[in-house]
Amino acid sequence: MRLAIISDIHANVEALRSTLAEISTQNIDHIICLGDIVGYNSDPAQCIDLLRELNALCVAGNHDRAVTGQLSMEGFDYTAAKAIRWTRRNLSSDALEYLRTLPVEASIDHHLVAVHGALHPESGKEIVRLNNDECRRLSFEALVVHPSRARLCAFGHTHQLGIFEFRDGFVQQLKGDQIVLQDDGWYLINPGTVGQPRVADRRATFLVFDSIDKRLTVHRIDYDTSVPFAKTRTIAILPIWAFLPQFVRDSLLRLPRPIRNTLKWIIKTVGI
Repeated sequence: MRLAIISDIHANVEALRSTLAEISTQNIDHIICLGDIVGYNSDPAQCIDLLRELNALCVAGNHDRAVTGQLSMEGFDYTAAKAIRWTRRNLSSDALEYLRTLPVEASIDHHLVAVHGALHPESGKEIVRLNNDECRRLSFEALVVHPSRARLCAFGHTHQLGIFEFRDGFVQQLKGDQIVLQDDGWYLINPGTVGQPRVADRRATFLVFDSIDKRLTVHRIDYDTSVPFAKTRTIAILPIWAFLPQFVRDSLLRLPRPIRNTLKWIIKTVGI
């Protein structure tokens, strides 16, 4: 079985279309989406429609559940909450019902367990981030005793591509774009993000898992990032310089307000 694993689309239909075009060349049996189909960008309905047309197996992310009202917006920053409210107003009742029925955890036979955030919490699997060794170890412990008997758990939420291995009592992050899984190992895998990158590399990323070869392959996809950013700025969901890498945005926030306002005017004027 060959599985394409994607996550954190965040209503970026240009990124999703480019990703699905590449997936169509990979002889894939099933597409697994790890949640956050919506939020931040301007095409949530189109993204939902594409996934439904392809019969993708999806779990719910925190943004998906916040849009449906199943999760409080407490803890979401101003920008995320603004996008959630906009999305809620602009989705049909059918699309909202689709999001509402997504599970927070799903198993694909004995091959893989899918969650948005983390496997170990009894509740809030879509909220917890596996962004440190302690949390990853807790999810590894949950994977070892999981009733599916899967040795692979796919998660998203951090927007950071990563493959982590638990063997002989030790956890390590594996490097490389081709990883062969060991029979005595357990694995936490994050495909990164399709539509909301938070690093300098703006490409969409996804993983392909081949259960026969026991191999994970990283894929990176170029697309025109200016299109979704322009649309999103037009409807005023994202800050005007949201297209910049996080470290640049952090530096800009330390500038005096008059300088920041001037930079915003320049970006609007030249249409970056």
